[in-house]
Amino acid sequence: MTTHFYPIGIEGQPWSDSERQSWYENTTIKRSYQRDVLDRISQLDSTFQLHQYGALSIDAERYPLFALLSLPRRELLPTVLITGGVHGYETSGVQGALDFAEYHAQQYVAHFNLIIVPCVSPWGYETINRWNNRCVDPNRSFIANSPSEEAAQLIAFMSQQPDILIHVDLHETTDSDEQEFRPALAARDGKTYQPGEVPDGFYTVGNTASPELAFQAAVIDSVAAITHIAPADSHNQIIGSDVVAHGVILYPMKNLGLCGSLTNCQYGTTTEVYPDSPSASPEICNRAQVAAIQGGLDFVIRTQELER
Repeated sequence: MTTHFYPIGIEGQPWSDSERQSWYENTTIKRSYQRDVLDRISQLDSTFQLHQYGALSIDAERYPLFALLSLPRRELLPTVLITGGVHGYETSGVQGALDFAEYHAQQYVAHFNLIIVPCVSPWGYETINRWNNRCVDPNRSFIANSPSEEAAQLIAFMSQQPDILIHVDLHETTDSDEQEFRPALAARDGKTYQPGEVPDGFYTVGNTASPELAFQAAVIDSVAAITHIAPADSHNQIIGSDVVAHGVILYPMKNLGLCGSLTNCQYGTTTEVYPDSPSASPEICNRAQVAAIQGGLDFVIRTQELER
């Protein structure tokens, strides 16, 4: 029995180009990348090198792609990568990255070189979408010959950067995942939509190949001071994956083509804030993302000092 059918396409059949075009034509601009992101970036030129590493072909002038590189660069320091807005609709990833850059980054430049990419998917940001304009999920596209411009241009940029020690990729899990994005995915691929459960609270996704659970715990502990941590469900899982520590699950990042596989970092985490909680707010979610970054960086500073 079908419980949900997406209004585009024929049930059970993958979308053709015409259906992808129909989906695109039903999108609308809902907010401003220029105002929310580019204008904020432009104010950071005294503390960061503002590096344009690409642009989206849908409108290169409207959608330039920027990375912020902390100043001064010190060759002997390890490098940290912070990414936000891989899924454009996940607002706190973008704003949390910018808040960290504006208000907190300077306390870490004595320890790390920072690379902050606050909005990987600006068209998705403006239209509040998970996919790009070609119905491609950038966060399943960090692979060779990527079908996503957003992922491909970030891969090319990062291939020119030093080795990364820490990568924090900022995301959200929202009610709209079940209301819109997962039903759309099933329709696009000609599959039956199977309803899932949205976790109530913050959690992290580590890399199966390099879990670094003490690092994940430090992120969780830091965020717990800001917002609640998602409990495991009745199967001791979060979104279908086993909980390996409080608020922590693991994914095979490279196998799934996730942004978390962009580098070979030792310490990697993907954050998942829950903005639709009755006890959450945009400010709380932004603060939680900043706390996640700080918790991870503080942990590495602390443990490196103990090792010396």
